[in-house]
Amino acid sequence: MKADTMRPNPAPSDRTRVRRKPERAHYDTERIHAIVDAAVICHVAFQIDGMVHAIPTIHWREGDALYIHGAKASRMLQALTTGQACITIALADGLVLARSAMHHSMNYRSVVIYGQFELVQDEEEKLRSLTALIEGLYPGRWDTLRPINAKELNATSVLRIPLTEASAKVRDSGVKDDDEDLGWPVWAGVIPLHTTLGTPSRDAESVGQTVPTTRFDAESPLA
Repeated sequence: MKADTMRPNPAPSDRTRVRRKPERAHYDTERIHAIVDAAVICHVAFQIDGMVHAIPTIHWREGDALYIHGAKASRMLQALTTGQACITIALADGLVLARSAMHHSMNYRSVVIYGQFELVQDEEEKLRSLTALIEGLYPGRWDTLRPINAKELNATSVLRIPLTEASAKVRDSGVKDDDEDLGWPVWAGVIPLHTTLGTPSRDAESVGQTVPTTRFDAESPLA
């Protein structure tokens, strides 16, 4: 019996099936959405004229879709609506130090998504999606900003891809040393990694005095 057939949520497709360390695979929507939401940057792989590219970009999620945005003239965005893409997300959660070099590892959460992006055509939906991007990072900030104008909205493309063909892979355990190495006199264990906010640097011409709240101020998947 294949490892993923024993899981309540099997791989949605052959190309999303995790083959290396399948016990770390997760195909449930809740886990995949949580990892997508915890990250602020994804890497999008695609082809243009036979050349393979992988570009990091900001992303956000609404419902069962991942969204990205960019300039309407972007070659990447144009290519994504005509061909297949692969999106990857990875979060490093801890450094795993073993007693031997070969057993050093890292705790992580990752997602791989396959499919084709679709252009958001409706202007109201595009505006709502861009609002969701800002509000997702800085709750309550959109209504305090200078309203986006028609020229800016027209120059911006918003793309979405369904999260139906996706898989997650997670390592969240401790050291896996060989039994004969357990007595080796060196420190072994896990050093956690966290994303934290730095000290805000106010723009010299900023009229506003209050530093906005970000989603990272409260307890979140990145905390």
